[in-house]
Amino acid sequence: MLFRWLVVLGAVAILLVPQPAGAHGFSSTVYVTVGHGEQGHVRTALELEYDLLVVSAADAHGDDQLFRDGDAAFRDGDAAGQAAALAAHADAALHYVTERFQVTAGGQACTPSRAGDFTIGRQEGVPYAGLSLDWACPPASEHEIRAGLFADAEGYVKGVKTIVTYDLDGHSGSAALDAGHAAFSTGQAWYQRFWEFFRLGAEHLLTGIDHILFLLALIAGSRRLREIVLAATSFTLAHSVTFMLAALGAVDAPAHLVEPVIALSIAVVAVWHLLKPAQDLPEKGLDRAGWIRLAVVFCFGLVHGLGFAGALGIDEPWSWTLLWSLLVFNVGIEVVQLGIIAAAFPLLMLLRRHAPKAGRWTTGGVAAGVAAMGLIWFFQRAL
Repeated sequence: MLFRWLVVLGAVAILLVPQPAGAHGFSSTVYVTVGHGEQGHVRTALELEYDLLVVSAADAHGDDQLFRDGDAAFRDGDAAGQAAALAAHADAALHYVTERFQVTAGGQACTPSRAGDFTIGRQEGVPYAGLSLDWACPPASEHEIRAGLFADAEGYVKGVKTIVTYDLDGHSGSAALDAGHAAFSTGQAWYQRFWEFFRLGAEHLLTGIDHILFLLALIAGSRRLREIVLAATSFTLAHSVTFMLAALGAVDAPAHLVEPVIALSIAVVAVWHLLKPAQDLPEKGLDRAGWIRLAVVFCFGLVHGLGFAGALGIDEPWSWTLLWSLLVFNVGIEVVQLGIIAAAFPLLMLLRRHAPKAGRWTTGGVAAGVAAMGLIWFFQRAL
C-alpha cells in the first residue's frame, strides 16, 4: 500500500515540477498613509517596491537610463545608490506615480507636488521606495483616494493591493484597494470599509493555492465529520492568533522562513494521510494518532497565520478600527474555508460510502498530489 502511494507521489511530482515557487504568484503591495497637511492640503506618504517602480516608470516613460541606473543599484543592494537613481530620474518616477494615484476633493482633482526626497526602506525583505506627496485640494468635506499602480496590463506583476491608512475628514482607519475596487472615499459608511477587508480576506484564500491545498490535505485525511470539524477549528484558532498578533505588530517573522514552512506543512499533512494505517475510529472522541494530528495542524496553523498577516501588510498603531478591520479580513478567510470544506468533504464521504475502492484511490490521489506540490514548493522556497 505504501509503495503504491509513493509511486503515485513520485509521478505527480514529476508532472508538477514546472510550477512556480511562489504559490501566490508574482504580486506586490503598495502602502499609503493619508492625512492632513499644511494650509488645508492633503499629505500622502507612499511606499512602493523599489525595483518594480524602476522598471514600471522606465517602461512607461521610455527612460532606459533610469532602468540601467536603478537596476545596478538594486543588484548592488546599495540603498544610497537606489535613492540617488530615483533622484536623478525624479520626473519619470513622479509622473508614473501621479498618473496612477490620485486624490480628489468633492469630485474635483487635487494637484500633487513632491514633498521631500525619495527614501529607501525595506518591506517583506525587499527594498521599498518612499515618496511623500502634497496635494492642493479645493475645500471639501470628503476626499477620494484612487490607486492603479502596477496594473496587471503592465505585465510585471498581478493582483497588486494598495493598503491605505488614513486620518482625514474626521475619519480614521484602513482601506484595501485593488484592480476591482480601486477607490475609497472618506465618506463611506463603516460597513462599506469593512466589506473591503472581508472581500480581501476571501480573495486571498481563493487565490492562495497553497492554503487551499492545505485544506484539501485536511479533508482527504479526515474520515468522519468530527475529524474535519476539529481539524478546521484547530487550524482556524491557530492562524487567527498569529494573524492578529503579526498584523498588530506584536510578532514579526521573515517571509523567507514562513513561506517554506507553509509549503512543508502542506506536504506533512498530506503524507500523514498516505502513511497512517487503516484502523477503526473510536466511537467518541479521537484516538492518540488523531490528537497528534490535531496538534500538528494547530502548529502549522500558527505559521499560516503569519502568511495571512504578510498578505495584508498593515503597519499601523493599534486602534479599535484597525482591530475590527483585521477581524473582518479573518472572517472573509473563514467563510471561504468553510465553503471549500462544505463542498468537498460531503462528496468524498459519498464516494467512500458507495464506492469504497474508488474513494480510497481518490483521497489517496488527492493526498499524493498535494504532498508532491508541497514538497516542490518547499525546496523552491528554501533554496
